[in-house]
Amino acid sequence: MTEQALLVLTALTEGPRHGYAIVQNVDALSEGRTRLRVGTLYGVLDRLVAEGLAEPDRDEVHQGRLRRYYRITEPGVRALTAEVARLDATVRAASAALRARETG
Repeated sequence: MTEQALLVLTALTEGPRHGYAIVQNVDALSEGRTRLRVGTLYGVLDRLVAEGLAEPDRDEVHQGRLRRYYRITEPGVRALTAEVARLDATVRAASAALRARETG
């Protein structure tokens, strides 16, 4: 799973969001390290929908503009949970290696 996909799925865990809200949440989650452009966001969303990890929730018109909301699916929650566990194990292994290097 790419970091962008992980962040988009994470943004959707709190509930359905439209594109701009996802972009803002990803920016906050990554502390500004990942800034999704619109084309990138919808490419990621298209892949997540195709893989069954996210799905469209509803469309709303806000100030004359159409907003499509997306939500995470149960397979998306399981995939995100597995990815977090994988990354956590990787960080623990890297931290242990660094500690071993420091202690010689």
